Order: sequence, then structure tokens, then C-alpha cells
Amino acid sequence: MTQAVTEAADKTALAGPGDYFQLLKPRVMSLVVFTALTGLVCAPEPLHPVLAAIAVLCIAVGAGAAGALNMAIEGRTDALMRRTRGRPVAAGRVSKNDALAFGGVLSAFSVMLMGMAANWLAAGLLALTIVYYAWFYTLVLKRRTPQNIVVGGAAGAFPPVIGWAAASGHLDLNAWLMFLIIFLWTPPHSWALALYTTEDYAKAGIPMMPVARGAKSTRLQILLYSLVMVPVAILPVFTGLGGTLYAGVSIVGGLGFLALAFRLWRSKAGDRPEGGEAGLYDVKAETKAARNLFAFSILYLFSLFAALLFEHGLTKALA
Repeated sequence: MTQAVTEAADKTALAGPGDYFQLLKPRVMSLVVFTALTGLVCAPEPLHPVLAAIAVLCIAVGAGAAGALNMAIEGRTDALMRRTRGRPVAAGRVSKNDALAFGGVLSAFSVMLMGMAANWLAAGLLALTIVYYAWFYTLVLKRRTPQNIVVGGAAGAFPPVIGWAAASGHLDLNAWLMFLIIFLWTPPHSWALALYTTEDYAKAGIPMMPVARGAKSTRLQILLYSLVMVPVAILPVFTGLGGTLYAGVSIVGGLGFLALAFRLWRSKAGDRPEGGEAGLYDVKAETKAARNLFAFSILYLFSLFAALLFEHGLTKALA
């Protein structure tokens, strides 16, 4: 027992700045920052550049804090999955308590600074997002329902709303339209990944849709969500949020998304879960349709928000 404790202490003693940076989930944070910046720039009221930078920093730190809290809570589960077993807590390089303290301090810092630098509406939404992801999604939803990604996806959809609130101090239809696009995008994106990592989720006891309802049902639901999401993503053209560039990106990108979703629906992706120690993207022929949709979904969402950011940024620069 003493030897095990000593070994664990030695492991956590080796934790470096890079491990704490990984607790922030930098890949997820980058998308959060990008969509939040888009919401901030698209808001009708301009925000002073320094205050805008502080607001984006707060959102980035808040997102990182939520990621650290998630890793602290999910350490044992992450250790069972190939995709996540190298994370700092799962690998034993950072202790659960240290990760919780790190996430808690960053949460308080980001929310308080947001309130003082921007406004308390944005700060409240940031606090809600952190609690929603770290507690409601991680502890309540993730292991209890195959709809975990659907309901929990709200956490990832809030950043542009927070950015909008930070700039304007209020919310309107276009802010919630950006929220809805990400909210509807999340299930096809996440379930496409789950179709070729089913064994990991099953091993960890997480009832992701392919595990709980089967691959065939998951593929159908991906198609149905895509059929709803693509028209919703075109709506900003009619509300004044999106212009000509956005119209082209949303229509062309949406048609591409639907084509890949239809191809995935007709495939056998997920019917025979992958085995062995293959890498995350080393998938067999029958699961490539899922991998392709997953990869394209990232490009699709990035392109939508990049078009909005460019159009509104250019308009304000020329004003």
C-alpha cells in the first residue's frame, strides 16, 4: 500500500506546465475561442479592443477550467479509453484534487474578471456554461442517457452567445441562432466519432448512442439531425446576420454535409466495432464514412463562423 502511494506521488510530482496546459483541452478551447470571438464581433454594439481581448480571454480560461474539472471527474473513465488514456489525470501525472483545484480557481477568476471587464450577463452565462459542462453533463447526463450529447451540447453552443452578451449587454435572435447552429451540429459531429470508437465507450460504460441504440439507429439519427441543421444554418441569411459570403458557404457546405450524412446512413459504419490498438484515424473501410463526416463537420462549422467573422469584421473595419 505504501509503495503504491509513493509511486503515485512520484508520478504527480513529475507534472509540468505542459500537463496543466493539457488539462485545459486546448483543441476544444480553440474552437470555443473562435466561436466566441465571432459572437462578439457580430454583436451590433462595438466593444473596446482591450475589453474585447479580456472578454475572449475570460471565455478561453472558463472553457479551460471546465475541461480541467471534466478531466478531474472523468480520470478513471478516461484511463479506459484509447482516445483519452494519455490525459494528465488518467495517466496519473496530475492528481484529481490538483485538477479540481486548478479548474476551480480558473473558473472563479474567469467569471469575476468577465463581470468586471464586460458585464454580469456575460459573466453569468460563462458561469452557467462551466457548471453545465462540468457538473450537469459530466456527472448527470454522460452515464445516464444516450441523449447525453444532445442535451449536453448546449455547453459547447454557449460561447458565441457569451461573446455577444459581452459586447452588447443583451441578447437577441441572432445570438440564439448561432447557439442553435452549434447545438444541432453537435450530435452528428459527436456520433460520427462515436461510430468508430464504439469499443472505447462500451468499455468505459458510457451509453453513447451507438452503444445504447446500435449503429443503424445512430446513422439514421445523424441523417435526421443533419436534415434539420443545414436549413437552420442558412437562416442567418434571412435574419441579417449572414451576407453573400455566408450564403454561399452555408449552402455549398450544407449540401456537402448532407451528402456525407446520406452516405453514412447507407454505410455499415459501426456495425462491426473496431478492435485492436489502431490509432484514432486508422479506420477500416466500413467506418470511413463516419470518419469523413466527422472531419468534414469540423471544417463546415469553422467555415460558417469564419464567414460571419469576416463579413462583420470587414463591415466594422470600414465603418
